[in-house]
Formats: sequence, C-alpha cells, structure tokens
Amino acid sequence: MPADTPLRLRILEAVTDAPAEGWDALLGPDAPPFVRHAWLAAMEESGSATEETGWAPHHLTLWRGPKLVAAAPAYLKFHSMGEYIYDFGWADAAARLGVEYYPKLVVGGPLSPATVPRFLIAPGEDVPALRRALLAAAAGSAQEAGCSSVHVLYPTGDEADFLEAEGLARRITLQFHWKNPGYGSYDDYLARFDSKRRNQLKRERGAAATQGISLRTVRGEELSQAHARRAYGFYTSTCERHAWGQIQLTPDFFARVFRTMPGSVELVEAVRGQQVIAGAFNLATPERLYGRYWGAFEEHPFLHFHVCLYHSVEDCIRTGRKVFEPGAGGEHKVSRGFEPTAVHSAHLLFDKTLDGAVRGFLRREYARLAPAVEEAERICGLKPWPLAASPGTQGATGT
Repeated sequence: MPADTPLRLRILEAVTDAPAEGWDALLGPDAPPFVRHAWLAAMEESGSATEETGWAPHHLTLWRGPKLVAAAPAYLKFHSMGEYIYDFGWADAAARLGVEYYPKLVVGGPLSPATVPRFLIAPGEDVPALRRALLAAAAGSAQEAGCSSVHVLYPTGDEADFLEAEGLARRITLQFHWKNPGYGSYDDYLARFDSKRRNQLKRERGAAATQGISLRTVRGEELSQAHARRAYGFYTSTCERHAWGQIQLTPDFFARVFRTMPGSVELVEAVRGQQVIAGAFNLATPERLYGRYWGAFEEHPFLHFHVCLYHSVEDCIRTGRKVFEPGAGGEHKVSRGFEPTAVHSAHLLFDKTLDGAVRGFLRREYARLAPAVEEAERICGLKPWPLAASPGTQGATGT
C-alpha cells in the first residue's frame, strides 16, 4: 500500500476487532508481553478488563487501506485502580473544582505497571507523524466521550520525551529494578554488598532449606492448566489477605494466558513435602523478567523474599537476563539490591485550572525525587561492578 494512501482512524471496543497477526506485527518478536494481542485479549475476553470492571476498551488504531500501521492500547476508565500511577488526589482536586474526573482515557494496559511502548508503529512508517496522529486521536476521542483527561502510563523514555514536547505534563516516579551488569554467579551479586548486608541476604535466602522448602521455576512445555489454576490461587490469596486487595482478574484470565502465551509465562513454585505452598506468576522476554503476582498458602519467615526476589535473581543470572522488574512498590526491595529506576507518565487535562494545579504538584513532586533517589542508593549500598561497560551503566535513573 503506497505511503501516501490516506490514514483511517478506527477506535476499537475490543482488541480482537484487530487481527492478532497485524497487531503483533507492530511489535517485533521480543516485545514485552503486556502489549501483545493475546495478553490484551485475555484481559478483555476473560471479563477482567471490561466496562463493568471500569476498563472500557477504546483502542486507537490507524489503517492504510486494509493494513494496520499504528495502534495505541487505550481504555476509558471509571476509577483509578489498577494503574499504579496514583492520581486519587487529582480526582479529589477535580471534585473541589466541580470537574467530573471520571471517565478519563488511559493509554496503557490494565493492571500492568511496566514500561513498554505505548505507540505501536509498523516498521518503515513515519514514527513522529503517526505518534502525533495517535495522540490527536486520543485527545479528540476523549473529549467526544466526555473524559476529563488523557493519561499515557508507563511509556518508554523516548515516548515520554515526545509527549512532553507536545505539551503534556510529564510525571517521573520510581520503581526498583534489579540490573545485571554481567554477573557470572549469584556469589558475584552477593559480593557487591558489605558483609553485614551480605550475611542478611544469605540468611534470608537460606531459611527455605531449614524450613524444608525447595523452589523451582516452571516454564515452557511444563506449564499446564493446573499451573494456571495455581497462579490464580496465589493471586487471590494475597488479595484476600490485605485490606487494599481487590480481586480484578478472573480464573479465565490465567487460563487464557497460560494457553496462548506459554513462551512468556513463568511460575515460581515453593514446595514443602509434596505440597506447593507458595509461588509467583511472572512474565518474561529474553532480556527481562517481570514479576506480577505472588501468594502463599502457608506463612514462613522470609518466604516472600525468596519466592519473589532471590530465586528469580539467581535465575536471571543463570539465563543471562539483564533486568528484573518486580513491579510497583519498593521499600523492601531497596535493601536487597534493587536500584531506583525512573518510570514515566504523561497527562493532558482539559480543564485549565485543574491542569495548572496538577502541573504545580508535579513540579513539587519532582523536586523531592532527587533526595529520594539518593536515600535509596544509600540503602541499596551496592559497590561498583568492576566489569561495567562504561561509567554510566549503573546510573540510578536509567531505564
């Protein structure tokens, strides 16, 4: 199809309104799972991300003739749960101003706090032009739908630069990621801590053996629907244990993901006797591991740290993965060597007064970020890695 063929905008009420092969052709083979057609379809078709749960699909797509050339996964949101870029205070401020904050348009994926491309562009296309077209479609369709705002959550750093240049308010917050500069073994990783911290990590990781607990990662052809049911059990056990827990994913979501994305799914299992007593549902690419949901049916000291952190760190070293993103939150991760890492979002609020208030808040929030990074680095306390490729490879806010 010639490049000068006019583009046609289609807003999809289900990702399955686009062909899977056309959607995934925008991504490349090693794209993060959270933007793949199968992941979004599992979210929507399982009833986990629907209008009834506060996530009405509103995917922005651009077509040249019959060919899909660009897309941005998006949802009309009727609450702020499951986003992890917290704007509850903005909703309160909007109420005081008499502005209806919901619905809003979120460009991003449901329940997936991971940095991934948000503007999916076919190879060979004019990337800046199609990004602008998708952004214009987001703003225009959001206003037509009565939304207060557009929020692009967890874009790449390059996309965040683009959105800021287009006039959106940029927000930078922190996650805590484990980064592999070239470890040959788990002992190499431990060697970067001082003796006190090193002994603490050894004690916590070694507790499983004294408790009669062994850990393994299940992946690939070993995975079955029994593992999918187990993953759902892990997920609900944690949600039910905490006051803030809200069960949003259905059993069918896990069943679909295990069936359609076996190459991206990994399940850590902690076994005591003949019983699986705890585990974690993770996702992976050749270079990155993403921690998503953990749960335990028995309580044991340090089991959470081992299942969610130590076991997967060692596995990343063994498989050569470069980054382990364990998800939102971070206080307990910092002292275990997970480094502060910038994550981005960009925001377009249509009410000028509310927009000004949010931009003022973001300036103040950013001013507090540098001291927070310095404190996290102090707690993390990793010694420099002698084989780092360059002095900049261990920067605190690298993505």
